Amino acid sequence: MHFSIPETEGRSGENGSTYVAYNIHVNGVLHCRVRYSQLLGLHEQMKKEYGSNVVPAFPPKKIFTLTPAEVEQRREQLEKYMQAVRQHPLLGASELFNSFLRKAQQETQQIPTEEAALDICLSNGQKVTVNILTSDQTEDVLEAAAAKLDLPDELVGYFSLFLVREGVDGNLTFVRKLQDFELPYVSITSLQSSDYHIVLRKSYWDMAYDGDVMDNRVGLNLLYAQTVSDIERGWILVNKDQHRQLKSLQEKGSKKEYIHLGQTLKYYGYLKFDPCITDFPEKGCQVIVSAGNNELNFHVKLPNDQMKEGSFKVTRMRCWRVTSSQVTVSNGTNNPCKSAKCEVKLELAFEYLMSKDRLQWVTITSQQAIMMSTCLQSMVDELMVKKSGGSIKKMLRKKHNGAIHRSDSQQAVKSPPLLDSPDPNREQIVKLSTKLNSVSLRGISASNSANDISGDDFHGNYAFEGIGDDDL
Repeated sequence: MHFSIPETEGRSGENGSTYVAYNIHVNGVLHCRVRYSQLLGLHEQMKKEYGSNVVPAFPPKKIFTLTPAEVEQRREQLEKYMQAVRQHPLLGASELFNSFLRKAQQETQQIPTEEAALDICLSNGQKVTVNILTSDQTEDVLEAAAAKLDLPDELVGYFSLFLVREGVDGNLTFVRKLQDFELPYVSITSLQSSDYHIVLRKSYWDMAYDGDVMDNRVGLNLLYAQTVSDIERGWILVNKDQHRQLKSLQEKGSKKEYIHLGQTLKYYGYLKFDPCITDFPEKGCQVIVSAGNNELNFHVKLPNDQMKEGSFKVTRMRCWRVTSSQVTVSNGTNNPCKSAKCEVKLELAFEYLMSKDRLQWVTITSQQAIMMSTCLQSMVDELMVKKSGGSIKKMLRKKHNGAIHRSDSQQAVKSPPLLDSPDPNREQIVKLSTKLNSVSLRGISASNSANDISGDDFHGNYAFEGIGDDDL
């Protein structure tokens, strides 16, 4: 997830006094408004819980009222602080941090805690209404939906809740996977649009895990509905003969056989993104990106209107980063985003091993850049767990003593040291990159643009493999 504090607001307190509120955005959308004192309180709690040597430095207090320049300086410092905490494998996954954000979200949107009904959509368009509290977190809502569907507890972790936006043509845009730090009811209500829905979908990539899900009747039905939906949506490629076979299996009610046939088709299990722009192989190329099978697949339209397809394997990505900047969309101002209308521009860039001794950056400009980054990270998580001889079940988040912890395997790949290579055979390749000098081990680099509203969100990749030309 991409945290930023792009703006501040002057607000009035209950006693008539004024204060500065810092607007925390997640993926470019307002999540909550907080005061400096609230963040300071969180900082002190984390220091007490985890120690001063673990928690990043916090912007110092000021004795006198801040000038506008000092407010701006503090905004930038708080933004980097929040990003550093979120990217830390221990702090970012802590219940202390997540509960703070949930409470702040609820207070900002002024939604009281009460019973409510929430619709969860399945892949086939069917809706399941769950009775929850408005203050229930994502895990609680997922478990409520699973209970309503009669999905066994041991299979709940194979699925996740996603926020999607439905277009006028019925196409779905995946905005993000709902996180531990948000309240699904508040998130969907605050958008104030019927175009947004919460969808239940499988959360793993390796089709080998389909067998675990299909052994259960409800799991089988959910996976079958998703497969049918992806084929009808055109995400999975089907020729005429395959389409005829699938239709026959569908008429017979042979769900397992339908899924097994689906597994043999191109782009089974992939997540398809909206059309966007890339600089590969040339700048300004239109591209449709799909994520799945441990790769990003590109369907690129070249300037001469020729179509080309290619894939980038996650194991050949040295690292990746997400950047956001504010872009002025109206003319007539020299002060961007103050008097002119602005929008957030998101980019995903990854450094790819093109050949045995050549690394190259590839950039995607898309409003779904953060969702793409999330997909890459989850692919790496699965690869590392599998490489260590583990199972996806070990990746599931569990509550221990009231706190949510990740498995050791997940923590290992959350934010690996970007300049460290545990494999001596990879040292020569790693040193080829000269673009990481400004990256700190917390994953935040200095801004490269005057309009940059946040530091770069860097992700090192422990699944990166040194490979030879014969493998390329």
